[in-house]
Amino acid sequence: MTTAARIGNCSGFYGDRLTAFREMLEGGPLDYLTGDYLAELTMLILGKDTFKDPHLGYARTFVRQAEDALGLALEKGVKVVVNAGGLNPKGLAEKLAEVSNGLGLSPKIAYVAGDDIRSQTEALGLAHPTYGNPLTANAYLGAFGIASALGKGADLVVTGRVTDASVVVAPAIHHHGWTPESYDALAGAVIAGHIIECGTQAVGGNFSGFLELPEEARSKPLGFPIAEISANGDMVITKHEGTGGAVTLDTVTAQLVYEIQTTKYLNPDVTVDLTTMELTQEAPDRVRVSGVTGDLPPAQLKACLNYFAGYRNSMELILTGLDVKEKAAWIQAQATAAFGDKGPGRVVWSDVVQPDTDAATQEAASAILRITAFDTDAAKVAKGFTGPVIEQVLGSYPGFVPCRMPGPGTAYGVYTPAYVDRSVVEHTVVHHDGSVEVIADPKVSDQPLDRTVGLRPSPFPAPADTLTRRLPLGTFVHGRSGDKGGDANIGLWVKHDGHPKYAERVTWLTKFMSPRQVRELIPEAKDLDVEVYPLPNLGGVNILIHGLLDEGVAATARFDPQAKGLAEWVRGRLANIEGSLL
Repeated sequence: MTTAARIGNCSGFYGDRLTAFREMLEGGPLDYLTGDYLAELTMLILGKDTFKDPHLGYARTFVRQAEDALGLALEKGVKVVVNAGGLNPKGLAEKLAEVSNGLGLSPKIAYVAGDDIRSQTEALGLAHPTYGNPLTANAYLGAFGIASALGKGADLVVTGRVTDASVVVAPAIHHHGWTPESYDALAGAVIAGHIIECGTQAVGGNFSGFLELPEEARSKPLGFPIAEISANGDMVITKHEGTGGAVTLDTVTAQLVYEIQTTKYLNPDVTVDLTTMELTQEAPDRVRVSGVTGDLPPAQLKACLNYFAGYRNSMELILTGLDVKEKAAWIQAQATAAFGDKGPGRVVWSDVVQPDTDAATQEAASAILRITAFDTDAAKVAKGFTGPVIEQVLGSYPGFVPCRMPGPGTAYGVYTPAYVDRSVVEHTVVHHDGSVEVIADPKVSDQPLDRTVGLRPSPFPAPADTLTRRLPLGTFVHGRSGDKGGDANIGLWVKHDGHPKYAERVTWLTKFMSPRQVRELIPEAKDLDVEVYPLPNLGGVNILIHGLLDEGVAATARFDPQAKGLAEWVRGRLANIEGSLL
């Protein structure tokens, strides 16, 4: 029987800990080391890079990591797979070959391409009615191209926009010899990839129960996760011994409910049923995930489109002491009048809350007023925006002071997803020997993708009247949240604390979290479409709030543009909790 594929992760985003690549290689045995560098916003950043230099467009930090420790990976026989190629996987492969040659190394480097569909966007009707043709347009590719490169002997495979999980699924395909019809095994590997692709999040990073981790686990840098994937797709999630953080049922669940949408997780190679998996704590820092099932993949591929939308700028003003709402209203009226018809096309003013005026420190007695401007004219968000506000310094509310002096505006983009037929994408592998292979499409489902936006009420009725206590929802509920373009995702689940009524708590939570209840907990969502998907096997629910983030992270004026803290706010909101569950 084939041994489990031991696959580590060393990066969850473009900007993650540089030393993690070497740390993972030195920390213990691995068969494969992977890294995820791409997000919707990253593709926009890389698109801007190509304007400066068409030879760029890849995650340059990986070049530094390869310079530091690629030789160690070759020495240990660890195969490396990263999506750091971004918009230019060929360019990154060539750069890595150049760097390796300078170090006296001769790695076999392959790259995967075909995801870039910019040349086809007009023919595909992907031009935006406001912003025109996209700056970047990339279809999400699957794992079989990477697996083929590994099968041909590549030591290092770089890709463009594959799915985040694909860099993990591919080594498992290669290791175990799976075929495109190995649906359950592929589904398990997708789950493994989803768990470890965000780096240290799976071992306690961004974890709402961080105070439950042992002091020793929090006293050192968090380790990066490892998935030991078996031939049937079951896995154990773990980390190198002696590293910070912890792998528990809750840290793994936190990642499982992160940035998903429905109970069907669509990937280019398989459709994963999120209701089938089971989690077991096998030993300290070892969580087994088993029973994942999969089915035919969707007929279409998701694509990431980023459009140049204009320029933005922001200012923050400090309001101190009494009457902060009135102070905010006065400066808003003054600045709006000063803008006249020459000001930015859109200006967003934040709400302010009256602080405690008898606070022990001036900072605690102060509030922040954020002002954000958007326009297609760079000048209108520079001096045309900041000048009329700063000119009021001596003639407006008492204590007028900006947090910092304003700067010029910056370009911003808008992200939207799209769905394209597989026939318009040529999934291509350039092997280490220069030969080119086109990856055939798999058999696909004949069911259309369900992309409707609407209310998805919980299948559970509202809880019956019972004695309750009004307490924070986070009393026994953990959460994690994030962004999907302009939508916000929140995963909530009952913590695994050994409480004898765990099952009853799960039933209560899945009944309690209806779309109506979400709107009560998050008043800003009162006019938005909300979907709630119970995930009882994970002890919780997934919530999707459409449009909460406007047109995405780069285009929203929200205080938390990626909804990373949204779950923590919800956990702090008061709820009527059945007394018998406490």
